[in-house]
Amino acid sequence: MCRIGSIKSKVPIQPSMALHLMLPQQEGHDNSGFAMVMQDLYGIFSNYKDKPLLSLACTQRGAQLVEEYMDAHNFVQLAEWIPVPDKKPGLDIQAMPYYIFRNYDYPEGAEKMTKEQKENLLLDTRLALRKLLEKDGEGFVYSFWPDVLTLKEIGDPRDIATYFHLWDDNGCLVAKSIVAQCRQNTNYDIVRYAAHPFFLQGYTLCANGENTFYTKNKEFQKSLHRGYIGFESDSQCFLNTLHYVHHELKWPLIYYKHVITPLPFEEIAERPDKEVLTAIRQSLANLEINGPNTIIGVLPDQRMITCCDSKKLRPVVVGRTEDMVAISSEVCGINEIMPDRDQTKDIYPNEREIVVIDNDLEVQRWKQ
Repeated sequence: MCRIGSIKSKVPIQPSMALHLMLPQQEGHDNSGFAMVMQDLYGIFSNYKDKPLLSLACTQRGAQLVEEYMDAHNFVQLAEWIPVPDKKPGLDIQAMPYYIFRNYDYPEGAEKMTKEQKENLLLDTRLALRKLLEKDGEGFVYSFWPDVLTLKEIGDPRDIATYFHLWDDNGCLVAKSIVAQCRQNTNYDIVRYAAHPFFLQGYTLCANGENTFYTKNKEFQKSLHRGYIGFESDSQCFLNTLHYVHHELKWPLIYYKHVITPLPFEEIAERPDKEVLTAIRQSLANLEINGPNTIIGVLPDQRMITCCDSKKLRPVVVGRTEDMVAISSEVCGINEIMPDRDQTKDIYPNEREIVVIDNDLEVQRWKQ
């Protein structure tokens, strides 16, 4: 069983409000996992929204390696939050010794950098730290970006929430946008990096489904950008393509759908933009996906998106109240988080559109 979902609100919300959307109803298993990316942070991170936040899980030696690297590269630590876990007996969680969420100031001279240079610096730093910790299995680096916190763990999602006090209204973890997923009952062991969602340079994405073009996608993507690494899950292909189309090629967001689920050639021939769409099909054919997928993501400007393809058997649904919009791969997720909403206003996106939620909670439907 796998549910994915996200919440976007006008006011800061507690993670406990969001986690009900994702948590499964049956008992956990050793091959279960949980992950979430929180963006537009408040609470203890309110004063550092413009400073990059490092999210990692590591050993004591791993923490030392990170400190040594950051000092050597002139990153100045500004603030740190290390959660104090609930270690009561019987919790199903493959816990790491340390979980560190640490704000840094940019190195001296960064004020002269362009926005793109800063983005590249943060990406290269995260990749270097990942390589450093992976060498001897000392830890996992999930994100290094302003106003973004990433948590991933293996075990029963309910127990993970207990371990990190995510049920508590303690004011520590507060955000306007939360994307999360729980995975259960898989037939293989989940590694921490494979837990959804994934994050890259301001883009967050998780997918529920199966991409049968996974090998074709990843082999092509490896040639496109140094940040497209790992491939612990086929869902990373969706994130990398979103990043490539929107961030690298700087195309309008609507073209993302035309790349991952292109229209048939006979339909393209009837459109006024047929030359552009034909060129996309011919040049980026290896980025097409295939399988029953729901996609939920967040862009660097904090807009939230969702789309699906024609094979999706459990349709993605968008629900809303006055001050919150939630997206779930199953309607039961929306029912958990918004039991009193007006269900007649629910949106079930079809396979030929992208739903976009802006920062004022306006819901837009873009036809492919």
